[in-house]
Amino acid sequence: MTQPILKAPVLKAPVLKAGVVGAGVFGGYHAKKYVELPGVELVAVFDIDLERARALAEPLGAIAYDDMDAFLAVVDVVTVATPAVHHARAALAALKAGKPVYCEKPLAVAPEDADALVAAALKAGVPLACGHQERVVFQAMGLLDIPEQPLRLEAVRRGTPSDRNLDVSVVLDLMIHDIDLALALCDAQPMTVDGEGGITRSESLDWVKVEAMFENGFTAVFDSSRVAEARERTMKVVYPSGEVEIDFLARTFRNTTPFPLIEDFTETPAGKDPLGQSVAGFLAAVRGESPRPVVTGEEAARALDLALAVEQAAEG
Repeated sequence: MTQPILKAPVLKAPVLKAGVVGAGVFGGYHAKKYVELPGVELVAVFDIDLERARALAEPLGAIAYDDMDAFLAVVDVVTVATPAVHHARAALAALKAGKPVYCEKPLAVAPEDADALVAAALKAGVPLACGHQERVVFQAMGLLDIPEQPLRLEAVRRGTPSDRNLDVSVVLDLMIHDIDLALALCDAQPMTVDGEGGITRSESLDWVKVEAMFENGFTAVFDSSRVAEARERTMKVVYPSGEVEIDFLARTFRNTTPFPLIEDFTETPAGKDPLGQSVAGFLAAVRGESPRPVVTGEEAARALDLALAVEQAAEG
């Protein structure tokens, strides 16, 4: 289910005032997008560590806050870029204050929290977007326009060891990107998930390999690791008429289907800057210029449901 089309723009201000919750690495990425994009101004950064908030905010001309109510009082739109385990709390506070929210992935770490965010956005009548930015790449390629249901998807997403994002498993950190893409391609519901996983350097799953079966016979195979020797981001989608193979790192693809894809997608704004285009899509939804953000809260909640089923299967 996608978010309902809003009948009127949520905000008509010529320049939207944006705030970022979380002054870490991803908070920095989002803050800079608000500085770069037209029609929006970064005015505030919130972090429980005020000095860290200042370190991000002040060079960009924004004000640092460690008081959430004071932060929310000065912004029109909010990006949540905290550690994943804190996404729901921050996003819910913003939505209850009537602020449109762009939340980094995953939307939450518990299904009931994701449902609460979706319900709060609907009650407030504001867009809730989630940062599954690989969807922008799919749109730029034209892959979402192929008029066939895929038969099979094989996704590999591996990274080298890092101290970032260890508050969640590799499923919620890396694999959830591919889970969102699989759900965007397939109209059916997942039925069963089987696989394996292991913990090698953190307190949650560091590598996972699973196979998900869907009601229409579609099969999705997900292979993710954050303890690999080298980075790898590939996907193969099998259709009745051919295959599409994608290398997300090289930004190249091979297409044997009869349906044309956009060869120079890397030269499009979406291909060059997926995060910027994802945030721009959120702002367009806020202004009423688009019926929905790139990835809605409902879609992100659905991805979370499958991700948690994957975790359960891998731990089982």
